Order: sequence, then structure tokens, then C-alpha cells
Amino acid sequence: MLRTALRNVLAHKARLIMTALAVMLGVAFVSGTLVFGDTVTSAFRGAATKSLKDVAVSVAAEYVPGSDAGEQKPGDDHRRTTVLDTRLADKISALDGVTSVRPTVGGNATLAGKDGRPVNADNSWQNLASNYAPGDDGTDARYPLQQGRGPASAGELALDAKTAEKAGYRLGDTVRFATDGPALTKKLVGVVGTDDPRVTAGGTLALFDTKTAQDLFLSPGQFDEIAVGAAAGTDENALTGKVRELLPKEGATASSGTELAAAQSEQIAENTKSLTKLLLVFAGIALFVGVFIIANTFTMLIAQRSREIALMRAVGASRRQVVRSVLIEAGLLGLIASAVGFALGLGIAAGLRPLLNAGGAGLPDGPLVIAPAALVWSLLVGVVVTVLAAWLPSRKAAKIAPVEALNSVEAPTPVRGMVVRNTIGALLTGAGVLVMFYVSTLDKGDEADLMIAMFGSFLTLTGMIVLAPLLSRPLVAVAGRVTTRLFGVSGKLAKENALRNPRRTAATASALMIGLTLITGLTVAGASADEAVKKETVQGLTADYKVTNSSYRGLDPKLTGKVSSLPGVASAAALASTGFDLRGEFGTLTGADPKRLGEVADLDFTSGSAADIGPGKVALADPVAKKAGLKTGDSFETALDFGDKKQRLTVVGTYAQNRVVGEALGSLDQVLPYAMGDKLDSILVKAEPGKAAGLEKELREALGNSPLLAVQNQEQLTKQQSGAINLMLNMMYGLLGMAVVIAVLGVINTLAMSVFERTREIGMLRAIGLDRKGVKSMVRLESVVISLFGAVLGIGTGIFLAWAGGSLTGAGLPTYETILPWARLGLFLLLALAIGVLAAIWPARRAARLNMLQSINAQ
Repeated sequence: MLRTALRNVLAHKARLIMTALAVMLGVAFVSGTLVFGDTVTSAFRGAATKSLKDVAVSVAAEYVPGSDAGEQKPGDDHRRTTVLDTRLADKISALDGVTSVRPTVGGNATLAGKDGRPVNADNSWQNLASNYAPGDDGTDARYPLQQGRGPASAGELALDAKTAEKAGYRLGDTVRFATDGPALTKKLVGVVGTDDPRVTAGGTLALFDTKTAQDLFLSPGQFDEIAVGAAAGTDENALTGKVRELLPKEGATASSGTELAAAQSEQIAENTKSLTKLLLVFAGIALFVGVFIIANTFTMLIAQRSREIALMRAVGASRRQVVRSVLIEAGLLGLIASAVGFALGLGIAAGLRPLLNAGGAGLPDGPLVIAPAALVWSLLVGVVVTVLAAWLPSRKAAKIAPVEALNSVEAPTPVRGMVVRNTIGALLTGAGVLVMFYVSTLDKGDEADLMIAMFGSFLTLTGMIVLAPLLSRPLVAVAGRVTTRLFGVSGKLAKENALRNPRRTAATASALMIGLTLITGLTVAGASADEAVKKETVQGLTADYKVTNSSYRGLDPKLTGKVSSLPGVASAAALASTGFDLRGEFGTLTGADPKRLGEVADLDFTSGSAADIGPGKVALADPVAKKAGLKTGDSFETALDFGDKKQRLTVVGTYAQNRVVGEALGSLDQVLPYAMGDKLDSILVKAEPGKAAGLEKELREALGNSPLLAVQNQEQLTKQQSGAINLMLNMMYGLLGMAVVIAVLGVINTLAMSVFERTREIGMLRAIGLDRKGVKSMVRLESVVISLFGAVLGIGTGIFLAWAGGSLTGAGLPTYETILPWARLGLFLLLALAIGVLAAIWPARRAARLNMLQSINAQ
């Protein structure tokens, strides 16, 4: 039987090649994900190891806002301060065994390129800034010089090589940048290299001398971290203990290099775990789709080899031996395809990092890591999936009676089996639909609700797969009427061929249905969320421009006056915000001048008026007031900015909630002292009639043209908010594309094997007058009918699941409503049509080239 299995694999190479491709692609996704996870983890650890090189002890600051630590500048009450200062660094340096002390100052600086445009402003958290701390040799080992020298005075800076190239700067150029305020300029004196993954993945790095960095980001003489180097043989733990004795009781922590490395390693593993899990989910989907192709292939092979199996039974082979033969054949196929898939997965792993980094993932460079566990799991998954998919066909083969098989090539599907299958399918689908109807009533959108929605979606999709043979008859019959009317005999034959074996048609279409269900569900949910975000972004906003700080550090309140005095500006309203709690519920209190706010925003008050807002008097959004049981005239106690000091506020009005002011609205004078850094969140600008078009440039110039400055009109605001959704959808399309490719292989495989199975039939059709063109048309139309059947089921199921699960998204987006993107849905139908046509090219050519007489005589 083992020799028989080997012979069958070699004898049916052409018929098994598509199945092998399905297994190969699924395993490639799995192996690529596993290798990618190991590679990224290793790269992060490598980068962390480099940063901890020669670090025996690290002293890190715990940031203290306010003026209670360190020297402050006049009027700079909220400047970031630390307890790490020069005196502490000198004390640590004097300890026995310490060979070096490297104080570090860190911050963020966004640069303007030589063309004046901000560099990487949308991801300002990646725009790093630090101090260049030269050692005894005059260089900083963290940042090896590539050109020029390190910055040594207040008017100088250095950039990493990628940033300098991206921004178009050369040595000697004047670089314009901003940290949290107006634009500054310094001379470029050096270009350095860096291994920081945030920079290598698209961020920027600017270096200043230590004193300048302290002036920009801290206070003179203060640091964010002190890295301590020790002589060889020094006990790290003992030295860490001595350093801890020098630290103040609060505001700083000391960790040994070993402890820091272990903590970073654990954090890296945790950070990469979620991404790996997400990719494995899509790998599982690809393999799940592949199961249908594998099962379909072996079912057809067994039907075609029924005489052979019957002869084996007649000469003494037991049922167990027949099952074992088929499973060995599947195992060998799975092993070979998995090995090739693993190799293909290495390419996927290598390509994932630059692909994700293009979206701002910030993954470090590093060599490809191929762990033995990844190889073992990839081979195991491929073989197990293939064997499990072939198990039912193998049992079917074992049940063939020798005499019955010798008299019939393929017995019809037992009626009782179809009744049982349809009953199970109806129960599963009904249960899934009921669960999804329940999900449509949920309004929390928490993890428990999400799990219920996933369970309901799984039941519904599984039920549709089981019911597919029953559904194929009416849907294919309808499609067949169209093909018959348009293409005559070829169209009618295509319909009859698709209806001949409903299970086979359903299994082929189900592979495509799964992919299109997921893609349609994502598309409908994404389009609905995108439209809701666009509505909510500008809901109640009548201003022409919104001015913000792209690094989220706020705007100086004095800028409001500059904006108001600009020619062409009709009105400007400043907004600030702080946190507050209302009877256990946390929210945002927005501060604004009510009169000016009314000129740039349209607030729909349901009770009271914005004019009544003032010190101690606020308005609440309707949902917030309703949940807290408050109405106009009531009062409540709260602590602004979540502090300890309580104050009583009176509700003077309620309004329909919108994104302009959030959960509550108070006066600017009341809120600003509690806002982060005493800064404004934004300035809303209303232009005079006909003056809005050219106002953006004037606003930028009036506000110092800082690279951090974001001046956006309503169209730009909505585009920015919906950008993340579109990026996610495109990424999901790419990941689900693998499942669709595997489904296409399934259609090709089924058609090719069906042509082989119907060799005599095709020969007879040719003999009675059907020409080669008609044969090609018949095969193509059969492929199109099957593909469209799968597309209709997939699109319909996807729309239902997206509608039912929309309530979970609506919990966070009040303006959410299900929207059907008809253009994209139509594109999916056209895609299914194209898949049907393309998948039939090879099988149709093969059918048309069959020799008429040889085909008639075929067994």
C-alpha cells in the first residue's frame, strides 16, 4: 500500500499540482509569520543590546512636572524637570569601579526640509532629539560620525545620515526645526549613523551639544538618564546598590545592565506577540480555504480511481489499507508542498518588515532568523491540514463496494447524506443569524461583545458553507438561464455540469466565498466607519481652518491674538481641554470663549444657552447629562485634571454631542490653568467671505512657520481622520489576498480535473457537432457560474455580518450607520467574473485539444 501511495503521487502530478500550490501558499504564510516574528524579536534585542553596550548601571528619571525640582527659567513653571543633575553624575563618577558616566538628554524635534515642508510631521514621536556627549576621544560612541564633527555650541547640530538625505541638507546648511514652539535655526556641522529602530524605520534624529539640549528639553544641569560604565570584573549588582544609595527618595530609579536587558527582552517579546498573532490569524484563514481545495481534489481523484480501488479491494486490500493509502498519499503531498512553502515563507518574512515600516511600524533592521521550531511547525501544520482534509475522502474510498465500483465510475450522492447535511447547515446558519441579530442590539463594544460577534460570524459562515450544495441549485439554475440565453448550447451544458455534483460545486465556490465574505465585511464596516468619522470630524464645525500642534504639545495662548489680527480672518476661537470625572465617569471638559465659539462652531443646545457659561458654570453633552442624571440648573462636584481639589460646577445647558467640544463645555479662563502645560489644544479660524483660499500660508507665517504647526481645512481634517481606516483596509486586503489566490487555484484545479473526468463526454460532444470554440465556452461558462455563485454567497454573507456587527462600532461612533459601497461591491462581482474567466483558460484549452476518437475510447 505504501508503494501504491507513492505511485499515485507520481502518477497524478498534474492533477495534484494545484492542491500542492494551495498547501504551499498556506504554509508559506505560516512559516513567513513565524520567521518574521523571530526575526523582529531578534532585531529588537540586537538594537537593545547595542544601546546597553558597556552599560553596567542605568539611572532613569521619573519626570516631575512643576517647579519643585531643578533650576527653572522665569515663566517656565511647567518645564519638564528631573532630579538627575550634574552633582549626582559627579557623585556616581566617584564610586569605585566606575569607568565612565554618560548623561543623556532626550526629546523630540521636527525638522523642515530644505524645501520648507515638515519632515515626518505625521509621526512626530519618531522625530528624536538628544545630546551629543563626546568621550575622551572627542566622539560619541552611540552616534558614529560619517561626516563633519559633533555639535559643540548653541548654534550647531548634527543629523543622522538618512534624515540629512531625506531633508536635502548638507554640511554647512542652516537647518530649521521646532521642539514645542516657534521655529529655530542651527548650522549643520555633522552627519552621524544610528541603530535606533525608530529612526531607521522612517524617523529623524537631531543632536545638540549637552547644554543646548538641556535648554531645549529640560533645565540647565539636568538629565533624563545617566548610563554608568564599569571596569571589567566589577559586580553589577553591588555597583547598582551603591548608586541607589546616592539617589533621592523619589524621582529616579537605578537598574543594573542585566536587569535592564531582561526587562527590555520581555517587553520586546510582548510587543511583537500581538502582531505575530494577527498575521497567524490570516495564515489560518488561508489554510482553511486550502482545506476545501484539498478535500475537493481527493474526492475527485477517488471518484476517478474508483475502478482501481475496487480492484485493490477485490484482490484483498482491506478498508483500513485503502484509507491508509489515501492518507499516506496526502501526507507525502503535504510534506513536499510544506517544504517548498517554508522556503517561500522566508521571502514573505523578508518582505514584511519593509512593507510594515512603510506604514510607520518602526521595526529595526536585522538578519533573517530561522529557528528550528518555525520549520517544524510549518511542516507539521502543512502535513496535518492536508491529511485531515483527505480523511473524509479516504473513508469514502474505503466504503466503495468492489462490484459496485466496477460497474460505475461515480455513484450519485446518497439522498440521506444530503438531507443530514442540509439539516445541520440550516441549524448552524439559523443559530449564527440569531446570535448576530442579538449582536445588533448591543451598544457597548467591549471585548465580551466582540467575542460574541466573532462566535456568531463563525457559526453563520460555517452554516453557509454546509448549506452551499443546497443553495447552489437555485442560484446556479438562475445563472444558467442567462448563460443559456446568451450562449446557447454551451451555456446550457455549463449549467448542467455545475449542477451535476452540487457538493463539488459548493466546495469549489466555498473557497472563494470565505475570502469574499471577509473582504466584503471589512469593506462595508470600513466604509461605514470612514463615513462616520468624516461626519463626526466636522460635525458642528463651521470654521474654515483648525490650527494645532502636530506633536500634541499644544499652542501658546498668545497666538490667538496674532491669528485674530490677520487680514482676512473674521473670527478665531481658542480651545483648551482638561480631564474631569462626573459621578465615576471620566470625560473631557473643553474651555472656550462662548461668544467666539459660536462664530466658528454650530452647537445645538437642547436646553440653556452657551451665553450662560462662565466661572463655575458649564454645559454638558446630552448623553453625558442623561447618564449622570443631571439637567439644567443642577450642580455636581468634580476635580479638574483628576486632581485632589474638588470644586462645584453648575449645569447651565445641554447640547447635542459633537467632536468640537466633547463631553462638557466651560469657559477658557476656567479650563486653561488645568490644561497640559497651560497650552491650547487648537485655534479655530473663520475666514471672511471669499478669503479662505489663500489664508493657510498667511496663518503659518504669522505663527512662526514652525514645522510642528498644522493648519488644516475641513477636507484635510477628514482625510487625516480617515487615513488610518484606509491604511488598515489596504493592509487587510493584502493579507486576505492570499486566501483569494488559493481560492482561484481551487477553481482551476476543479475544472482541470473535471475535464479529465469528462473526457469521454467531451469526445461525444465533439462527435455530435460541438466545435472546439463551443467546448472552450462550456468550460469557461462553468467556471464563471461557479465563481459568481461563490461571490454572491460571499458578498451577501459579508454584508449581513457587517450590518449586524455595526452596533459595536457605533458604540464609539454616534454617527455610524451601515453604508453599502456599491462601487466596491460591484468591483468584487467583476473580480469574481474575472477569476472565473482566468481560471478557465488552461482547463478550457486542454478540453478543446482533446482528440475526439481517443476521448470516446477513454475509460
